[in-house]
Amino acid sequence: MRVAIISDIHANRQALEAVLEQAGAARCDEVWCLGDIVGYGADPEACVGLIRAHADLCLAGNHDLGVTGALSVEAFSDVARRAAIWTAGVISARTREFLASLAPAGERDPVSLYHGSARDPVWEYVITPQQAELAMAAQEHRISLVGHTHVPVAFQRRDGERAVGGARREGEQLELGLGRWLLNPGSVGQPRDGDPRAAWLELDADRWTASFRRVGYDVSGAARAIRAAGLPEALAERLHAGQ
Repeated sequence: MRVAIISDIHANRQALEAVLEQAGAARCDEVWCLGDIVGYGADPEACVGLIRAHADLCLAGNHDLGVTGALSVEAFSDVARRAAIWTAGVISARTREFLASLAPAGERDPVSLYHGSARDPVWEYVITPQQAELAMAAQEHRISLVGHTHVPVAFQRRDGERAVGGARREGEQLELGLGRWLLNPGSVGQPRDGDPRAAWLELDADRWTASFRRVGYDVSGAARAIRAAGLPEALAERLHAGQ
């Protein structure tokens, strides 16, 4: 079974459509979403609709929880807070109900899924090997999938050894047969690794390989939609820089 792992869509319809099209062309059998469907971008209703139609499993991210009121947005950055308040005011009751039904952690044996990490499914950013080692010690299954950082990464820890790994680029393929793993597909709708293309991960659950994917999309169209919605200009500008 091939699975398209996606995360951090952030209401970027153009990016999500491009990823779903590429995943379909790759003949992925399922789609698993690690959360943050909404927030920052201008098309929350459309993105939730696409996730409802295509995702076989979906988690809640901190932005999803903030929009539903399950999490206070006071700790958000100024632009994130403004976008969350705007989103809460424009989504339908059906979309709000769907977001409220999601949890920040889940599993598909033998894989654990978290928006943040096993130690903190909502908030932890796993960036360094040291953080990954602690997270992998806490994860339930041998392999975990996480989002939240907006950067594609992979870390491995074998018995008796320290965790190793870091950022990953398009086309890298990993053999997951040995050790414990923590994988982050990067962000569909707001990449932060300097590459503006939408990021996702193709997981082959038969051969146990993971391949990092990127796909171009209409960045200018997504930025125009943000401006038209009256959202902060910085949210439009950052899409072009991949930051």
